[in-house]
Amino acid sequence: MDKNKFNLLGVVMSAKRNEIVDPNSYTKFLEHIKKDIQDSQLRATMSITKELIDLYWRIGKMLSEKVLSESWGSKTMERIVRDLISLFPNISGFSYRNLKFMRQFADSYPQGIRETAVSLIPWGHNILLMQKVQEEKKRLWYAQQAVENGWSRSMMLMWVESNLYERQGKAITNFKKTLPSSESDLAVQMMKDPYNLAFVTLDKNYRERELELGLIEHIQKFLLELGQGFAFVGRQVSLVVDGREYFVDLLFYHLKLRRYIVIEMKAREFDPKDISQINFYMSAVDDHLRNPGDELTIGMIFCKTKQNFTVEYALRDFNKPIGVAEYEVTLVESLSKELRESLPTIEDIEAEFGKNKN
Repeated sequence: MDKNKFNLLGVVMSAKRNEIVDPNSYTKFLEHIKKDIQDSQLRATMSITKELIDLYWRIGKMLSEKVLSESWGSKTMERIVRDLISLFPNISGFSYRNLKFMRQFADSYPQGIRETAVSLIPWGHNILLMQKVQEEKKRLWYAQQAVENGWSRSMMLMWVESNLYERQGKAITNFKKTLPSSESDLAVQMMKDPYNLAFVTLDKNYRERELELGLIEHIQKFLLELGQGFAFVGRQVSLVVDGREYFVDLLFYHLKLRRYIVIEMKAREFDPKDISQINFYMSAVDDHLRNPGDELTIGMIFCKTKQNFTVEYALRDFNKPIGVAEYEVTLVESLSKELRESLPTIEDIEAEFGKNKN
């Protein structure tokens, strides 16, 4: 073989043995495959869940019809259990208690469950909804939220017990007028009224500082109550305007809306002057912190109480997106000395956040 050809072949073979791969291209490729596999797994799981839930509804409907038409009672139900276990010894789910749930399930959704989120959530979720939520409309809503947000059963229980259905989207806002239609619905649903901050225990004569400290101490629970998409930025965030320093109570960033969220906490009733204050902070955040690609800031005012007409008048014709809601905390006549001393100081909290960053 010609020497030059031999050398060229060697170079080619060497290149094949030592492939030069673009790291970014490879990472994107791997992430794409990973997501495809995960999506396929999710679809397969949902498909299995749907078939099982549909089966349980059909069994429940047949049982309900037999009970009504032929007066089947507990002894017949027990016989069905024995026979099903004998026929399908390797399949669980045919206990006497579960058959009763199946009948209740069919009676709870007499029009069927196809094309609803009920058929897409696990059986344990459905049992919980039947036990805790009386109205079909509410059960369907919670089921849809569970599908969209990936709620576990314990998470669903928490939201049901906190009356999320009654609270979500109930705050007074001007989002419909100040945000693009593609974002306004999400922003409206983002806010609740009232916010359940019962995990914070305060003296009945608490000040805003104590409330803020309590929220930061329980930041994970606070983020959970705020909802999906909120990322904590900081407390008492400094903004310098005309040489003077101002402080935003709480600053968040919403990952779906791509906006900063300024939250002002009020340990009193809403005052129309609060709109002017939060407007100032929103403008300063937009000018000092907003990055290219970020949308304009949203303002949220949490107050101890509010008069709805006062809030509506204050927001009328205002051109920046602001929402106002009440909150509920756990109040005591006075905190014991031991409890007061056990609460972290602002220095303790700042030190803890600094430790987590490192």
